[in-house]
Amino acid sequence: MTSKTTTLSAFQNETANQFEQYDSDRITITNADVESLYSDWETPTAIISDGAYGTGLFPGEPNSTDDLTEWYEPHVKAWSKHASPQTTLWVWNTELGWAEIHPLLQEHGWEYRGANIWDKGLGHIAGNSNTQKLRKFPQVSEMCVQYVKQPEFESPVHDSPVGLQEWVISEWNRTGLTLQHANEACGVADAASRKYLTKGEEWYYPPPEKMEKLVAYANTHGESHGKPYFAPDGDTPITGEEWEAYRAKFNCPMGTTNVWSYPQVAGDERLSDEDGAVHSNQKPLELMRRIIEASTEQGDVVWEPFGGLCTGAVAGKQLKREVYAAEIVDEFYEASVERVKSLRESVNDIEQRGIREWC
Repeated sequence: MTSKTTTLSAFQNETANQFEQYDSDRITITNADVESLYSDWETPTAIISDGAYGTGLFPGEPNSTDDLTEWYEPHVKAWSKHASPQTTLWVWNTELGWAEIHPLLQEHGWEYRGANIWDKGLGHIAGNSNTQKLRKFPQVSEMCVQYVKQPEFESPVHDSPVGLQEWVISEWNRTGLTLQHANEACGVADAASRKYLTKGEEWYYPPPEKMEKLVAYANTHGESHGKPYFAPDGDTPITGEEWEAYRAKFNCPMGTTNVWSYPQVAGDERLSDEDGAVHSNQKPLELMRRIIEASTEQGDVVWEPFGGLCTGAVAGKQLKREVYAAEIVDEFYEASVERVKSLRESVNDIEQRGIREWC
């Protein structure tokens, strides 16, 4: 395993300062401001954001959630620029912090999918919560909110780009064919009319094999003056494989819900020094593994722009993903590199032996 020093000019930065970078076994961790790195990282399949909460606890972090929109704006713009329709964004924050930046994410094309609640349990308050003073229930939760990058399509019948659902429906309407024809194309009675061409929240994403049938039928039987149909580039009808690339990956194990009851990090997993915990908000490896496995496959790229102790990079290495992480605080960067270096084997190897083990 090796580490190396790189100059910021390698990323077309105007300064001549140097930063440390660890690069080994599909994991890159850089000790620098992440804004100088985005353009050099490969397109992400998942982005794990565990940045400012508005507590003022870390260098450069605002003291109030009121300033989070301004803090996050350059990062959100960069994520939008470099993401693809297959990218899932996971935003860790408090309830109020997430509420502040949600409009910013929507403005830049991120579609809300769901808010997941990390329930840290009663051990998180340790009997020290004075409810008569705080005048609220003890808070033992944190948020991890899922977004996807909304793809956009040019349409002959719309003045501006449209999303997946609107594009599919408008393209079929252009053919002059009926809903019954769509059902015939898919080979399932009412499937198209009840699912793939339905307006509102009841809409279903057409699976690649069904999409191919719709596309073929439209271009065979649709009105000749409108052809080609379902051609994002205006020339070539989309294939099933190309269609699948317009949707973010997702896999949910049976029994998993949006409430994650899991204790805060403790014991051997907690990174500590002579002064106590190295980082006050270290995330559990179990939860980082959960979101990476849910939204990526082996070999996919994961971004961790605000690394902290780079739990995402640790989980990504165990799961055989390629991870790009950044951390601007020297102490956290050094601890992260040592943490990744200490990993002995992937989590897949561990599970094959039936052992539950964290390095």
